[in-house]
Amino acid sequence: MPYIGFAKSPYGPAKTYEVLMRELEKLGFRVFFSKHHWMGDAPFGLIVAETDKGNVAIRWNLSGEVDLRLEKVEGGDFEEFVEDTMEYLTGD
Repeated sequence: MPYIGFAKSPYGPAKTYEVLMRELEKLGFRVFFSKHHWMGDAPFGLIVAETDKGNVAIRWNLSGEVDLRLEKVEGGDFEEFVEDTMEYLTGD
């Protein structure tokens, strides 16, 4: 079953990606592949990862301390979450 996540980070995109990948590992996820999407002037992004526990999509924004919340969802909800976030990132 896939997971969607919501995260906060005080860091820029590159550091946020590193920090959230470590957070997933701490939660017991083994990441096989991941990709990171963000827009240069937007204070948020999207990380999508293939893991041993299922696909994970994390929407992050710049804010305060590092915080990650994950929830299991149905496949259709996962795809909708990714599509909606990508549309917002690309301005479509």
